[in-house]
Amino acid sequence: MLPFTRDQFLNVFADYNRSLWPFVIALWVAAVWAFVRASDGWREQRKWLSGLLAVQWAWSAVAYHAAFFAAINPAAVAFSALFTAEAALLVWHGVIRDDLRFGDAGTLRRYTSQALIVYALVYPVLSWLEGNRYPWLPTFGVPCPTTILTIGFLLAATPPVPHTLVVVPILWGIIGGSAAFLLDMHVDLMLLLASVGLTLHAFTTRIPWRQPT
Repeated sequence: MLPFTRDQFLNVFADYNRSLWPFVIALWVAAVWAFVRASDGWREQRKWLSGLLAVQWAWSAVAYHAAFFAAINPAAVAFSALFTAEAALLVWHGVIRDDLRFGDAGTLRRYTSQALIVYALVYPVLSWLEGNRYPWLPTFGVPCPTTILTIGFLLAATPPVPHTLVVVPILWGIIGGSAAFLLDMHVDLMLLLASVGLTLHAFTTRIPWRQPT
């Protein structure tokens, strides 16, 4: 059983949206811009893209989990640590070591990647269509659309992708995706599917259990 009700869960989003809406819009605009540029074959700025994803994860860790979700769920402290770790890994592998190469995916993987990224960008609209009303709905910069967005970009990366980068998104796909059933947040069904897709991709492309050299 969850330590909070659905109404308490939605009230967290309301507090988040009322307090931080200018930053939420800025994060969304930055993600749209990155997607448009990446769709045009924007490979030379892959470090910037990795940095943007790191910011999204750090934002979810601090501005959502620690600042708001922790008020109703003690586990949010651990979730914040997980999201901070993913942000650090994106900086390490994507910015410092430059291990990630975006935009070289095959046709099916490229279309899947683009579909997930678009889904993440329109996530608030889909939640609204589901019957939730602003500000009591997840917007941008919260964990679930952040994870879907990241999985979309990771699917567009050329293997091998460091295995450490996929662990937290897959784990959150299971944890966050459970909201589709436990909290009637059906928009998060895609999060579960995305995590399954990333898991299959990790095994079929034989992502190494060692750091690339």
